[in-house]
Amino acid sequence: MKLEEGFLNSMREAMTLLRTRGPAEATRAIQRLVRGETDGVMNEAASRGTTSQAGPEVFEAPTKRGAETLHAREARVDVEDRGHFSTHAYSNAAGRRQYRLYVPAGSRDEPLPLIVMLHGCTQNADDFAAGTQMNALAERHRFLVAYPEQPQQANPSKCWNWFKPDDQRCERGEPSLIAGITREIVAGHNVDPARVYVAGLSAGGAMAAIMIDAYPELYAAAGVHSGLPAGCAHDLPSALAAMKGGNRSRRARQAMHDAAALPKRPMIVFHGDADTTVHIRNAMQLVQGFDARPHDGREQRGSDAGRRACTVSQLVSADGIDAELWTIHGARHAWAGGNARGSYTDPAGPDASAEMLRFFLEHPQRRAVELDIGPDLAA
Repeated sequence: MKLEEGFLNSMREAMTLLRTRGPAEATRAIQRLVRGETDGVMNEAASRGTTSQAGPEVFEAPTKRGAETLHAREARVDVEDRGHFSTHAYSNAAGRRQYRLYVPAGSRDEPLPLIVMLHGCTQNADDFAAGTQMNALAERHRFLVAYPEQPQQANPSKCWNWFKPDDQRCERGEPSLIAGITREIVAGHNVDPARVYVAGLSAGGAMAAIMIDAYPELYAAAGVHSGLPAGCAHDLPSALAAMKGGNRSRRARQAMHDAAALPKRPMIVFHGDADTTVHIRNAMQLVQGFDARPHDGREQRGSDAGRRACTVSQLVSADGIDAELWTIHGARHAWAGGNARGSYTDPAGPDASAEMLRFFLEHPQRRAVELDIGPDLAA
C-alpha cells in the first residue's frame, strides 16, 4: 500500500513537472518510476539547474519556482498566442545567428517600439521569452520583441562572449550580429527607430551593456539584469574574476575607464544582493558616472504581496541622462518577477520586465525628440 501511494504521488509530481518544467523533466521522472524509484522525484528535478562549466558563467538554481498557479500561466500563454512568434536568421562577415521575433496581433499603422532581449548562458529564445513574459507585455502594450540566440558552436554554454575583445566592439563579432538583427527588423517592420531598446540577463546583460555603448545611435536605452559593465574582462580568467567581484586587471581598468568616458545612455539595472554568480559590485560599476537625484535618490520598497524588498536608486548623469539601480534584497542569480516556466527566474522578485518596459518607454532617443521626429515622442 505504501509503495502504491508513493507511485501515485510520484506520478502526480511527474505531471506537475510536465506542466511547469517541460517534457524532458517529466520523462526523467517517469523513467525513475519505471526503475521503481518512487521517492524524491520532484526533489531530484528541483536540484537540476546548475550548468556545464565549459563556458565562463555557471548559473545557480533559482531560489523559488512555481509560484504562479497553472490558471495564471495558461492565461498568460493565451495572451502570447494572439501574436506571431516566428524564427529568422541573420548573417554577416562575423557569422550567422538565428533569432525569434514576436509581433503583437492586429498590428496597426503606427510605428511600434522594439526590445531586443539577450538570453543568459544555457538559455535559448523560447526559454527566455517564457521566463521574462515579455511577449505577454508586448501583446498588452503593443511593441515588438526580438530574441537573438547564441548557438553552442559559438560558446559551449551558449553564453554571449562578452569577455572577448573582438566581441566588445562596434561592427565586430557578436555586437555586429546583434546590431544587424536589430537593423533588419527595423527595416522590415513598422518600427519606431526612436524607441529601440536592448536588455539582457547575466551574459546577455553584459552584452546589452556593450551594445548600448557601441551603438548609441541604434538603441535608446538598455536594461541590464545581473550583468557586468562593458570592458570589465578581456579573456576567461579576467571574466571569472569580474564575476566574483575581484580586482580588475590593468587592461580591464583601462577599458572600463574608456567606456565610462563615453556619453551616458539611459540604463536600468537589476541585481540581487545575494547573487553568488555575478557579484553585485558589477551593478554599482554599471552606473558609475550617475549620481543620485537630490529629491528621490533612494527609495525603500518593502516586501508586499509576497514580493522581495528592494532599494531603488534614481540616478542622473551630469548631462541629464537617467539611470535606475534596483537592488533586490535576498535575491540570487535569476530574472526578478519571472515566470517559472522559464529557467533562472525568481517569481518573488519585483517585476523586472514591466519596470524595464516602463523605463524604456519613458526614454525615446533624445536626438529624435530634438529633431522633432514624430509628434508623440516628446510626451
